[in-house]
Amino acid sequence: MYQWRKFEFFEEKYAGKGLVPEEVTGRIECCSSGRGKIAVGCEDGTVSLLDRGFKFSYGFQAHTSSVLFLQQLKQRNFLLTVGEDEQISPQLSSVCLKVFDLDKTQPEGPSTSIPDCIQILRIFTNQFPEAKITSFLVLEEAPPILLIAIGLDNGCIYCIQGDIARERIKRFMLQVENRQDKTQCSITGMGFRVDGKAFQLFAVTPTSVSLFNLQTQPASRQTLDQIGSNANSVAMNDRLELIIGRPEAVYFYTVDGRGPCWAFEGDKKFLGWFRGYLLCVIADQRNGSNTFNIYDLKNRLIAHSIVVKEVSHMLCEWGSILLIMKDKSALCIGEKDMESKLDMLFKKNLYTVAINLVQSQQADAAATAEVLRKYGDHLYSKQDFDEAMAQYIHTIGHLEPSYVIQKFLDAQRIYNLTNYLENLHEKGLGSKDHTTLLLNCYTKLKDVDKLNVFIKSEDGVGEHKFDVETAIRVCRAANYHEHAMYVAKKSGRHEWYLKILLEDLGNYDEALQYISSLDQGQAGVTVKEYGKLLIEHKPTETIEILMKLCTEEGTYAYMLPSPVDFLNIFIHHPRSLMIFLEKYINKVKDSPAQVEIHNTLLELYLSTDLSFPLMSQSQATINENGNGTSNGKLPQEHKDEKTENDHKQRLEKGLELLKRAWPSDQEQPLYDVDLAIILCEMNAFKEGLLYLYEKLKLYKEVIACYMRAHDHVGLIACCKRLGDSGTGGDPTLWADLLKYFGELGEDCSKEVREVLTYIERDDILPPIMVLQTLSSNPFLSLSVIKDYISRKLEHESKLIEEDRRMIDKYQEETSTMRKEIQDLRTNARIFQLSKCTACTFTLDLPAVHFMCMHSFHQRCLGDNEKECPECAPEYRSVLEMKRNLEQNSKNQDQFFNQVKSSKDGFSVIAEFFGKGIISKTSKGPSGSPDSTTAGF
Repeated sequence: MYQWRKFEFFEEKYAGKGLVPEEVTGRIECCSSGRGKIAVGCEDGTVSLLDRGFKFSYGFQAHTSSVLFLQQLKQRNFLLTVGEDEQISPQLSSVCLKVFDLDKTQPEGPSTSIPDCIQILRIFTNQFPEAKITSFLVLEEAPPILLIAIGLDNGCIYCIQGDIARERIKRFMLQVENRQDKTQCSITGMGFRVDGKAFQLFAVTPTSVSLFNLQTQPASRQTLDQIGSNANSVAMNDRLELIIGRPEAVYFYTVDGRGPCWAFEGDKKFLGWFRGYLLCVIADQRNGSNTFNIYDLKNRLIAHSIVVKEVSHMLCEWGSILLIMKDKSALCIGEKDMESKLDMLFKKNLYTVAINLVQSQQADAAATAEVLRKYGDHLYSKQDFDEAMAQYIHTIGHLEPSYVIQKFLDAQRIYNLTNYLENLHEKGLGSKDHTTLLLNCYTKLKDVDKLNVFIKSEDGVGEHKFDVETAIRVCRAANYHEHAMYVAKKSGRHEWYLKILLEDLGNYDEALQYISSLDQGQAGVTVKEYGKLLIEHKPTETIEILMKLCTEEGTYAYMLPSPVDFLNIFIHHPRSLMIFLEKYINKVKDSPAQVEIHNTLLELYLSTDLSFPLMSQSQATINENGNGTSNGKLPQEHKDEKTENDHKQRLEKGLELLKRAWPSDQEQPLYDVDLAIILCEMNAFKEGLLYLYEKLKLYKEVIACYMRAHDHVGLIACCKRLGDSGTGGDPTLWADLLKYFGELGEDCSKEVREVLTYIERDDILPPIMVLQTLSSNPFLSLSVIKDYISRKLEHESKLIEEDRRMIDKYQEETSTMRKEIQDLRTNARIFQLSKCTACTFTLDLPAVHFMCMHSFHQRCLGDNEKECPECAPEYRSVLEMKRNLEQNSKNQDQFFNQVKSSKDGFSVIAEFFGKGIISKTSKGPSGSPDSTTAGF
């Protein structure tokens, strides 16, 4: 006992004023607790129910004589009593079992009521002879089934099982001891043990401890010990173990026999179990005093100890321990709160006891962590850093890590700090800062083994053991590139893996190989990010990867990335971009981004300052061709020659692209025409401009290009090709060409003569305009146009002569017509036709004669007697022509448009006069003189 520390974890309630109420007049024989009340049975047969604080609730007469045993049920508000009543006959025992329903009452007198007694059972029958009852125990199986065990002084246990209230029961007997000496075989204690559906019963006598298995028929008995105990020193704990008190010790029994024992000296008057504590009333035979002890067996301490009077009953109710003395005084003892108990221990620096206490009482984790923190602080103050860290580690998850980390930031404590951070990450609670700190600890300690374990453990990466990005960054900074790459690769952080390979290690081959192993989407993202570096050092291999990404077979075209997405990585390497786009368009013919691709390629082809690869690459290329010098550098003249040749080749490719990307069967090309024209103009690419203008039918812009270049041969050849109206050309180009030579300001007689040939052939300009156009050039002599003018004058003379003959002919015809009209008006006509013009038969009456000298039978004409069928079509066509001319005379816009667009406006006006369109207008308003004006 001297080894057990004593603490006051319990305190007396009601300040020592606990007394059994005066209403309880008889000697108390038995007590029971449950459902917030205490039931007290007295020798006078009454039962009293007490509320919290030992306040009397009510009482009633349960039996005529003494109440021997009673027990309150937990699941139903029933009270079972065993007591003595009046003996009805000598054959029947006076001892009976009663069941009271405390929820139902019946009146007893004007002011009181008693609970309803729903059943009375005689305990002893002929089959179960009467004996002295020494113990009583009730097990609630499942309402309304009860299992009642009644221990007797003859070594037997009478059992009643079933629905007691309805008397649907069965009785059976268990034989524990069979001796003549009743003091050795009396049942001093019992305890039910329920394991699932199995029911077991501990039975204690002064000489044995037995266990009955009630599932077997008959119940089987197992002897656990040959030594028993006296009455009131038997209890059950919450682990379903039987507790027996003997003078030398307290013993625990399981189904397998005797278990641990605790050596407490003294006669054990009462045993109990409360919230994991062992309750024990011990009588000291030397001085006759009684001590009530509360033992914390797990922590080996006495939680409370007090000297008490002689105890008659011990109960647990209202969260407290209740002791009822023989003098009817009472003691109520309650447990202090955890905080109070811990404060008590902290004041004595009993941290280990405090830790054991909170753990044994299953306190919440936060409270446990607080105790551990205080213990750790105590050890830290004593400079026991290793043990202090051991306590702090147990607080992980509840104590803020910075509290501990600040204490151990000293370089001399780096091992303790490393240990704490490792445990913090092991539990998945490490933040980015914690990961940084731990990795810095490893690197400062140069502990590669621990770094390997932390980084490369199988359950580390991917399960949020640490912040991946932080680990990579710290390892990189400490030049642990292998570890950083391992983390990056294992966690799928491809961008970090490549960043280390390219920026730290310069391992471009491995980087390209790694990118090739990625899926298409991820590979595209990484190439966009690191493509500039890769193109700079490994252009050929990088282009191969890009081709694979953009032209992967078996993938839908709309899912493939476009080459346009990767243009930015070629910003300093246009030649590589040109090679990439050339390969792409040769393989992919229907790309959605073909316009952008062709535009980019065209810009590369036409630019004059396309950059060359780096010197190292140029040197390698030159050496391979066998044209390089010893130091890989070319003389300046060779460089200029090479640059010029390259530019020429690119221009050729550009022209080829312009033509190839504008098929003849398509209206629009596969590039932006406006942009192409701008590029050609910016880079003075004449061939491209000529092609584009010609495709757009901008012929005047075509010849303008030749004019700017003073390419007279090309200019005339172009006009020959584009100025032929028979092939859809524009003949006015010759007029523009003539104007150009007229304003040239130099001798171009040969060219002018050739131009005049085509102007004369197609009659493009009148001679007067030719003379006016060429008169501006002082270097041209009259001999240049002499032959042209001669031919024109001769031709005009012939035309005039022909016109005069036609005039004479028309005048003669007009004179003949006028005479004929005059004759028709003044002289009679003689019709001498003898045959009908229509049917050619002999003409007979009735007949119709027309002034045109055609005669018809009237029957041949039908209803149309006013027009000659022979002459009517010609007459109608003349009338139609006249109406059209009159209609056209009203369309002034047409007249002026023809005048403006004609080479000879005078001819158009003359033509309109000839058609009679320009004629006299109608007379004006009355009172105004007649006038003749030109009307349209």
